[in-house]
Parts: sequence; structure tokens; C-alpha cells
Amino acid sequence: MAISNNRSLGIQKNKLLRYKLIKELYQKHKTEDIPTTIVWRKYIYPVYPISRTTLYEILCTPITSELKKIEELLLNQTKNS
Repeated sequence: MAISNNRSLGIQKNKLLRYKLIKELYQKHKTEDIPTTIVWRKYIYPVYPISRTTLYEILCTPITSELKKIEELLLNQTKNS
């Protein structure tokens, strides 16, 4: 049970780290006069082939707080083991 739980936390952590990279790429190229769809098409999609819907989901995800929660859970599991 603990192994599959660790695995799912690891998968979630890696997903959030990937989201962080995508969000940083978005913020690097996004300016007031460039629409989100253009940033997605020219800069994000060639590197990370995701849909626009996924991009909007990433932009709304509280990445840092979710990563902190996962780190705490992993730390608690290692202490209890």
C-alpha cells in the first residue's frame, strides 16, 4: 500500500514540476499585447504538446502550494517508515 501511495505522490510531484516549467515558459513569453493562444501555439506547443484547455488548467493550478503539500506527505511517510 505504501509503495503505490509513494508512486502516486511521485507521479503527482513530477506532473506539478512539469506544470511549473510550462508556466515559467508561458510567463517568459506572455506580454500584454500577445494573446495566450499565440504564446501557446508559438512557444509552448512545440516543446510541450498539450492542448489549450490543459494550458488553462495549468495556469489555474496553485503549483507551489500543491508541491509543498506533497513534500510534507512524503516527509511524513519517510518519518513513519
